[in-house]
Amino acid sequence: MQREEKEILRFSRNILVREIGPAGQRKLRSSSVLVVGAGGLGSPALYYLASAGVGRLGIVDYDRVDLTNLNRQILFTERDTGRDKVSVAAERVRAIDSSIEVDAWKEKVTAENVFSLIEGFDIVVDGTDSFETKFLLNDACVIAGIPLSHAGILRFGGQAMSIVPGEGPCLRCLLPQIPSRKDAPTCSEAGIVGSVAGIFGSIQATEVIKFLTGAGTTLTGRVLSIDTLHWTIQTLQVERNVQCPVCGEDPVIRKPLSAENYGEICAER
Repeated sequence: MQREEKEILRFSRNILVREIGPAGQRKLRSSSVLVVGAGGLGSPALYYLASAGVGRLGIVDYDRVDLTNLNRQILFTERDTGRDKVSVAAERVRAIDSSIEVDAWKEKVTAENVFSLIEGFDIVVDGTDSFETKFLLNDACVIAGIPLSHAGILRFGGQAMSIVPGEGPCLRCLLPQIPSRKDAPTCSEAGIVGSVAGIFGSIQATEVIKFLTGAGTTLTGRVLSIDTLHWTIQTLQVERNVQCPVCGEDPVIRKPLSAENYGEICAER
């Protein structure tokens, strides 16, 4: 079987979707996505982006696989405990599709390296569990003009939105300040149901696929909130704040801030 025939057969179920088709599948194959954080959100996002045929995937994570990760981080198994997450994640992505170009960085995202990490990618997936890093990625992506898929999860629920610079609001329009630990405890403090991480990681993968192929309407300018405990689902409009320090009419943040300027919200994995 020729390579092109194999590609068509492999991704035939994608291609059959009218909004994707052959042209959309070719766009996925020629696209690049950076996933920051290979944990509860990043694992399912990576799994489905690799399965969808994205041509290049970047993975950034500084942590090692821990036994407490295994209730939700589906790329890892018991045998992986103690190993670097980026190494294992890269192996699993290549196992799904050996033709994918995979770049892996064992690094913590900082104001000093964020631009070099996101450079050259078509879109970034925020799979982190730290508000500090979420704001850092938001600022860097807005300044660099690179779309960002945002999500946050806790206990039985979470939220997701897409940030497309120049087309809608950013994370700072939704959250002008980083929430306090009291208002936003970490997963290590309040817990997370593993399947909820899977739901939102899948939502992020879907948003990326839609953005890259031009299918449907993304969550740009909207926040999708899901509470699976009581099954309440809301989609709320978010307006761009013209006075936003990053995406407003007269931005004052023109480069990512150092860690201390984001406050001491740095969640444990």
